[in-house]
Amino acid sequence: MAEQKADPEEYYLGIELGSTRIKAVLTDGNHAVKATGTHGWENRYEDGYWTYPLESVWDGMRTAFGELLENYHRRYRKRLQGVQCMCISGMMHGYLPFDRAGKQLTAFRTWRRRPQRHRKY
Repeated sequence: MAEQKADPEEYYLGIELGSTRIKAVLTDGNHAVKATGTHGWENRYEDGYWTYPLESVWDGMRTAFGELLENYHRRYRKRLQGVQCMCISGMMHGYLPFDRAGKQLTAFRTWRRRPQRHRKY
């Protein structure tokens, strides 16, 4: 049986860098969810900031998107051929600056309450 091709103009991909997981969602032109994928992650407190290593961003996006592709294939018995457009969003309090050449200017910074120091009573 020949594999069917999906029409790339029917699909839209959203990836969200959330504070506890990266989510990938594929929808059609009617906003129906076709497939999803996720990757859990945790930020770290380093040098006075809550951060995620840039490698964790890329690894998490690959994992979430890979899971989405597997779920799409399992559900529809065909491979995803493309998408009409893609959007990447970040958490409300995230900050990940790059220069025009794509060089990261500073570590990924995000907001979270500072760790509590142990009090002596």
